Amino acid sequence: MKFLFISLLNLCALVALAQEGQWEGKFEQLGQTLPTPNEYRTGSGAPGPKYWQQKADYVISVELHEGTNSITGNETITYTNNSPDVLKYLWLQLDQNILSEENTLSNADTRVVKDSAEAKTYAADVSDFKAGFNIKSVNDTNGKPLAHTINNTMMRIDLPQPLRSGEKYSFGIEWSFNIVDRSIFGQRSGMEFFPEDGNYVYTIAQFFPRMCVYDDYQGWQNKQFLGKGEFALPFGDYKVKITTPADHIVGATGILQNPQNVLSKTEIERFQRAKNTFDKPVIIVTEAEAIQKEKTKSTQKKTWEFHADNVRDFAFASSRKFIWDAQAVKLGTTTPLAMSFYPKEGNPLWERESTKAVKNTLEVYSRFTIDYPYPVAISVHAANIGMEYPMICFNFGRPNKGGSYSQSTRQKMIGVIVHEVGHNFFPMIINNDERQTTWMDEGINSFVQLMTEVERYPDIKWTRGKPSEMVPYLKGDKTKMRPLMTNSEQVIVFGDEQYGKAATGLYMLRETIMGPELFDKAFKEYADRWAFKHPKPADFFRTMEDASAVDLDWFWKGWFYTTDNCDQSIDQVKWYKVRKEEKDPERKNLRVKKGDLATNQTEKKFENFNNGPEPFTLIPTDPRLNGEFASVVDDKAIIQKLENKNIYEVTLSNQGGLVMPVIIQWTYADGTKEIEKIPAEIWRVNESKVNKVFIKDKEVTNVMLDPHQELTDVDVQDNVFPRPSGVPSKFDSFKKGAN
Repeated sequence: MKFLFISLLNLCALVALAQEGQWEGKFEQLGQTLPTPNEYRTGSGAPGPKYWQQKADYVISVELHEGTNSITGNETITYTNNSPDVLKYLWLQLDQNILSEENTLSNADTRVVKDSAEAKTYAADVSDFKAGFNIKSVNDTNGKPLAHTINNTMMRIDLPQPLRSGEKYSFGIEWSFNIVDRSIFGQRSGMEFFPEDGNYVYTIAQFFPRMCVYDDYQGWQNKQFLGKGEFALPFGDYKVKITTPADHIVGATGILQNPQNVLSKTEIERFQRAKNTFDKPVIIVTEAEAIQKEKTKSTQKKTWEFHADNVRDFAFASSRKFIWDAQAVKLGTTTPLAMSFYPKEGNPLWERESTKAVKNTLEVYSRFTIDYPYPVAISVHAANIGMEYPMICFNFGRPNKGGSYSQSTRQKMIGVIVHEVGHNFFPMIINNDERQTTWMDEGINSFVQLMTEVERYPDIKWTRGKPSEMVPYLKGDKTKMRPLMTNSEQVIVFGDEQYGKAATGLYMLRETIMGPELFDKAFKEYADRWAFKHPKPADFFRTMEDASAVDLDWFWKGWFYTTDNCDQSIDQVKWYKVRKEEKDPERKNLRVKKGDLATNQTEKKFENFNNGPEPFTLIPTDPRLNGEFASVVDDKAIIQKLENKNIYEVTLSNQGGLVMPVIIQWTYADGTKEIEKIPAEIWRVNESKVNKVFIKDKEVTNVMLDPHQELTDVDVQDNVFPRPSGVPSKFDSFKKGAN
């Protein structure tokens, strides 16, 4: 009763501190940190009974002008207000304006002058290139001008009448812009020039004014585009006509509607054959055919028409240099086409690997999430980029000028294709807001990317997402670290953090904390719930717990909301054996006072196992401990069972602040090993130091924490007991973290 009373007092004190805001343990629930559940988003993490989202349908006509390297276009947008709110204005994204002289935010970038800097680093500064959208008109369907205001990369359109819930509104925009030379300005959309044959490869995206998201979470998502944070977009249906030089091949989001107008009979026959070919790609446009077109350069035009339903964006690639191959992929409920478009400069690597990588990605991702629902998935070869859009992505990986390539080039090329094709699932289908929470697409996608790479390319050593590969970052400069729950523009170490750390967290959840079965069921439930919807972090966190019955709030708090790291230590291991029963009958009532075990005993005895076990005494149970129970335990049987056991008291400390499971490897005197996994809840009462008792049949010669580096422990020197020769220990006044 005394123990229970003291525990209740301690608990009440902790609760009081928590209520006063003075204390919050690592195992306290996220509580009010997450948004309050409501009828739109439930406490289980599922969409609520009144969940809604807006719809934006587009009819677009664009022309690519090769002579001037420019785009002209017009669009009609039909916007459906499914929200319960009345809207007086609409917001659109003008992402081409990121390089515009009128974009005042472009001056927010910082850098320093470096001696002996490469001249190319100043190419953009001295360029005369005129960037940004030229908005020629914004009209209603009767041609009447609509009042609009451009604010850097955003445009507000004032509606003539408020748009009420359930109503639609259509309007038109006409625009043009100059295509960016990506070799100078970088950027996600643009062109690459090939001097040897005088041709271009165009990879065109963000090429039309696009609707912003309006949702239940924050209203209009009209945060300015600063370059790092990507996109938040509503779903809709697209009908797009693309006019290009007649000898160009175009790959785009959606299904080609008029192959008879843009393809030769031979190309159509090959294209149809590819739709039923599952074992290898069919070459639709050969390398020889592409090389021939490079020389002729048609001055005629053709218009390609594509339709795409229920997508959040549209992009295309166009060039006369393109080789084109395609292969059907059989999934559970769908049969999409995996396709690749690439110039001869990508061969032979691209012909060998690109479409195969697309196929592998669709198959593995579909197993982890939902069957890929779109009709095509396209990989386009473009220099120095990895960028994703619905059904199409632009990827690097170029062989040397004679066709040779290293294993490193192959690995990077496969990795970027798997990653960018994988983005079809995150965020093109499971459609989070990339501008606010980058980890929800880059990190989650990087995790499934790793699963795909490990399964389909076991000959390659993959790193991103593996806990051991995350350690150098986690033990680095904390002033440059940001919690994962940070807006993308404030992140400094973008790749290691939003990609690597998030992926590693999910990998640890699956492989170590939850186990593959529970994790996979919960992860698939998240995909099922939020496919073609707009999930937020709380929806992911809550669904993973709801579908698994695993309390993970401690993990979300530590891994996603802080920059704490995992740094566990074995401070001490004490070895005991039960003292043999004395023959003196007077000893049977002996009670050992607290502290007697320490008599004539020093801590030095427990520096290693060389001094043998310390004996300790078990005595008969005080009848008062039985309380109201009529039955009593058999003291002699308990003592007898423990007589030949080895009892180890292990002292563990948490030096890094991040609570994680404890993985202990025992090495026994006979050379065998055993691994025990203890859940993170071992730290729930004391988050800094714990003692735990283990009873073993065999004698232990070595104890090690996290032997396979599953937990990102940033300092493994103190993970071993006894300490190796030369490694400091507490017996040498060793203090963790001292220099």
